[in-house]
Amino acid sequence: MTPDDAADGPTDRESPVGQPVVRGDPTFAGEHAQQAVQFDPDDPDSLRRAADIVERFADDSIGAADSVYMLRGAAACAALVRGEGSYKAAAERADEGVTVSFIRKWARVHDLPRPIRQYVATGDIAPTAAKHIARVTDRSRYLLAWAVLDGDLTVREVRSVASAINAGTDPETVLDAHDVTLGEMTLRLPREIYTDLRRQAAREGVDPAVLVAEALDEQSTDPATAERY
Repeated sequence: MTPDDAADGPTDRESPVGQPVVRGDPTFAGEHAQQAVQFDPDDPDSLRRAADIVERFADDSIGAADSVYMLRGAAACAALVRGEGSYKAAAERADEGVTVSFIRKWARVHDLPRPIRQYVATGDIAPTAAKHIARVTDRSRYLLAWAVLDGDLTVREVRSVASAINAGTDPETVLDAHDVTLGEMTLRLPREIYTDLRRQAAREGVDPAVLVAEALDEQSTDPATAERY
């Protein structure tokens, strides 16, 4: 793998490359879950299948409008990169019409954290937006993904924000310029919980958001529930 390839390698993924963690879950993939394909970078037959899928994926012939199929194409790209050792070798293995840029973009999408890929699978985050989210690293990926969900960013805006973040601008500053306030979202609560929340907030003289944040922070640090976060 070349230095450039290594710099763009997997970041937040905990599951093996090619494993259909999201694509194989009916909660997110619906009826497609039963047809989820697993790729093994160490299996020559699996790599041949991945190369075939990447070729068809590049030709938009495996369901370009379907988010789950696009995740499958991304998984095939990632598996091919691992199996061949570099983006360049993966592109050459797939087909002469498949570019290094194409392989890199979609392999990065496969390496996005699972919570983000789940929203790609359900269609809440467009795969074309996911490609730009995958261009940034670490926590910026989450901030940009949640901005898509809560701030209604267009794909063009996501691309602009990702470019600005990669140029060194603070994510909050960039998103603020696009009228996105990080940490702001609308919640719909059951009536009884809503009533109790308002009553407790009034008693303590704080904003309800403070109580919600404290409750979530307490849950996330509880060993019994920490894995959910």
